[in-house]
Amino acid sequence: MSTKLEKLEHNMVKISIEISPEEMDAACEKAYQKNKGQIQLPGFRKGKAPRKMIERVYGKTVFYDDALNDLLEVKYPEAIDELGIEVVSRPEVDVESMEPGQPIVVVITVAVKPEVTLGEYKGLVAEKELVVITEDEVEAELNKEADKNSRLVDVTDRAAEMGDETTIDFEGFVDGVAFDGGKGEDYTLVLGSHSFVDTIEDQIVGKNIGDEFAVNVTVPENYHAELAGKAAVFKVALKKIQKKEMPVLDDDYAKDYSEFETIAEYKESLAAKLKENKQKIADDNRANVLVEAAVANATMEIPEGMIDARVDQEIDRQAQYMQYQGFSLEQYLQMTGSNIAQMRASMRPGVESKIKSELVLEAIAKAENVEVTEEDFVAEMEKMAAMYGMKAEDLMKNVGEAEKANMMESLKPQKAIEILVANAKEA
Repeated sequence: MSTKLEKLEHNMVKISIEISPEEMDAACEKAYQKNKGQIQLPGFRKGKAPRKMIERVYGKTVFYDDALNDLLEVKYPEAIDELGIEVVSRPEVDVESMEPGQPIVVVITVAVKPEVTLGEYKGLVAEKELVVITEDEVEAELNKEADKNSRLVDVTDRAAEMGDETTIDFEGFVDGVAFDGGKGEDYTLVLGSHSFVDTIEDQIVGKNIGDEFAVNVTVPENYHAELAGKAAVFKVALKKIQKKEMPVLDDDYAKDYSEFETIAEYKESLAAKLKENKQKIADDNRANVLVEAAVANATMEIPEGMIDARVDQEIDRQAQYMQYQGFSLEQYLQMTGSNIAQMRASMRPGVESKIKSELVLEAIAKAENVEVTEEDFVAEMEKMAAMYGMKAEDLMKNVGEAEKANMMESLKPQKAIEILVANAKEA
């Protein structure tokens, strides 16, 4: 295989790959063997026609597309390794010449990783926030935890109020016709959660168990296009009302639901955790300011293809997450009244900013000869193990050498951030 590299503007390159006639013939034979079972010629049983006969009928290049695709799956990565480049975009493939019996030249245009010229990154200025936890914050956190330990009790002696958890049957109609997705039975609805259509929750307030009533609403603009903005009527039957019963926040509560003997000790612990979390957020915000400053001081040219490829990756990631949640990307776009082009456009600024930050941090790590030690790796494993409720030793057993190498490489940007922070000045 012969390869050649031509550098273009804006961090784009052309890779020329020359494939010999012998390589192409072998690949065509492989393509013939793979596809012959689907080909039938007059006078031959299906799958039994000789390759030369198929080429005589359909042309000498009948297997070239499949053969070339198979060859490039191997030769393209080999060319990248041989030329020592780091590709950051999807390849654009063009076949310059493809004549039977002659070398085939394929030209692949791709974006390569841009070089970064660092500016000032030490001695940057960023305000350091003094974190203070108020008594109100502690009380709010205490109530939040207590809410998890509350219990629901049935309400039978009054009408529904905001904050109640209700159970309802409902069916929605537009112009007197029931619509898809507008019916439910034994549906749990917390009044005041604003999780249902328009003002339904407000109109349930004041109703009693056993009441059946009609609710008038307007269908949201982000609902199905044919119903968006229309007036709708929901027939609702209120079947159950429940309210939360909160525990008494005293020393007995602390003994039952924490590791402490008194409510005062428990509140001190909550305050310490709140301060730790708030300090981490403040430190992260300060680090982000320093990274943004280092990026602003650096010089680089991001190829459009690199941004496009990362946007594609982000869309694929979100689509997979949506599928996990039980709906598709198409449904999401319909619900939000958007389209894929608008989604891509909205993502581009954030993706470009993230790419710049990654490149600058990588450049800083290289300039500072940052090394990730075995101790750093073990510490990261311990953090991950704590998140998953596992032992670090058990987690590390499932990490291969390649995964370990990638993880250690991914720790370098964080070390670069630590360098920025250590050398920063307070505003």
